[in-house]
Amino acid sequence: MDQASGLRDLIHKYSNDIWDLRKTERAKYKHSAPKVIAVTSGKGGVGKTNVVGNLAIEFSRLKKNVLIFDGDLGLANIDVLLGIRSKFHIQHVISGEKSLSEIIVTGPENIRVIPGGSGLQKLSNLSEGERLLLLNEFDSLDEQVDVFLIDTGAGISTNITYLTMAAEERIVISTPEPTSITDAYALIKVMYQQHGTKTFKLLVNMARHRKEAEAVFNNIHSNLSRFLQDIQLDYLGFISRDECIQKSVRKQIPVVICFPKSTSGKQFQQLARRILDSSDGKKDVKTLSFFWKKFMSNLQL
Repeated sequence: MDQASGLRDLIHKYSNDIWDLRKTERAKYKHSAPKVIAVTSGKGGVGKTNVVGNLAIEFSRLKKNVLIFDGDLGLANIDVLLGIRSKFHIQHVISGEKSLSEIIVTGPENIRVIPGGSGLQKLSNLSEGERLLLLNEFDSLDEQVDVFLIDTGAGISTNITYLTMAAEERIVISTPEPTSITDAYALIKVMYQQHGTKTFKLLVNMARHRKEAEAVFNNIHSNLSRFLQDIQLDYLGFISRDECIQKSVRKQIPVVICFPKSTSGKQFQQLARRILDSSDGKKDVKTLSFFWKKFMSNLQL
């Protein structure tokens, strides 16, 4: 057994004591809480991962330390979009084989990624020691992260909805396609009715023009106003249908790097600033470990 493995075994054994000690230390030293943003969709194929990757780059250019959690179990592909490779994922942290810092991979412009992989299946059945170990690992990252972006899977599975509801902000992606609009509405409805989540932001992707994007928002918003009046849905704007995005995906380089002056490239720049401006002063999620504790507690209800 190597020294690192031995230390992780001790953390498993004394994780409660470590957690209590860190809570005491956090009370002494204040630092800016990271923004925890889940990007999700009711339907696959709407460009969700592409939105996450490009936003991450733009947040980094705005002097933010960005960490992405790849929470798409079925189609985890943020590494493909960013042109990076990962050997390990969060299951290796849960098992004590690796620390969180050892599985994190670095992409373009210092974007960091936590690969989820098959470890996501384990999250709903963690022992108390494993839960506290994971909380301690994430707690150590707080001062290194300004924006924590979660690339969820599409749909309404347990992991997806609980990751989304535990976040500070929820961005729902829809395209102008009728099925995408219907599924985005269904996702919001399920999260409200089953989990009590009331605040969402809508981003329309692949829109041909502003009026088409606004029509998508108005469609979803009007139905929510009729049947689910407690929900607050804010309009974030839209990303245009742009050939440059398709070219950038083939190159495995985000469009804001490949074609920064393209229509979509400029829109991502504006969108990143809008998100940061709208987030200022709203701190429902105090620490990354707070987010994970909330997420895992919901899984075990």
